[in-house]
Amino acid sequence: MSRTRKPVSEKQLAANRANAALSTGPRSPEGKARAAQNSRKHAFTATTFPVVCLEEIDEVTHLREEAIATYQPINSREFFAVERIALAQQTLLRVERLHSGMFTVCRNEAVTADGRPLVGTSPHLVDNDNRIVKAQNRNYLLAEGFQRLFKISPAFTLFLRYQAQSERMYRRAVEEFERLKALRHKLPNEPISASELEAGETTCAPRQPNPPHPPEHYGPDGGLFPYDRPSSQLLPETQDLPFDPPADRISPFQDPAEALLPPTP
Repeated sequence: MSRTRKPVSEKQLAANRANAALSTGPRSPEGKARAAQNSRKHAFTATTFPVVCLEEIDEVTHLREEAIATYQPINSREFFAVERIALAQQTLLRVERLHSGMFTVCRNEAVTADGRPLVGTSPHLVDNDNRIVKAQNRNYLLAEGFQRLFKISPAFTLFLRYQAQSERMYRRAVEEFERLKALRHKLPNEPISASELEAGETTCAPRQPNPPHPPEHYGPDGGLFPYDRPSSQLLPETQDLPFDPPADRISPFQDPAEALLPPTP
């Protein structure tokens, strides 16, 4: 048997409203900062997000600070949305790092261990009307490496899906913040304090400098050799040297793109 609630009298309703008017919430900056975090169920720790030996330890912290300064969140829900924006921005930067690395692999696939191009430009393209320059040869080697690397592997297709997903994630994070911003008249509205802005920062020891490398790790131009190649395959950075090696040999210190240039008469 259901119980019927008695209607609230006008006198009781007025008393309730008078009591509610006396409850104004926290007044000190410290109290307001704590109240803004009441509904937060997570702690934003920037050191958990970067990729080891690839991204800076404080990259996400800087992105978060910039997003807070731009969007000015006023409650815990908006703070969470802004943190999602910062993480989505980091993902977009990671996508471009992966993009650059994949094309570096493509370029590497088009040359031999001693720096010779695997495939030369067709002689029909090298005549008096079509001048082959080093930049065009580099493009040719990049395309050749791309074709060799992804002819069978679905890696680039997966990369495009990852890129599109990252862009959608960033766009949705911004849209979510805009949705919450439109509900500010319904949600709690606490001012941003200094302690709230620093809630997600993590203190860590300063980065120690890398130990010096032995002399054999450096090339003729002073640059470091890549670590993932055997010593017999190490190549220095690309140099623009004149094309005058013997016909059956190419210098290992020469840009592979120059090997495709026609010899000067």
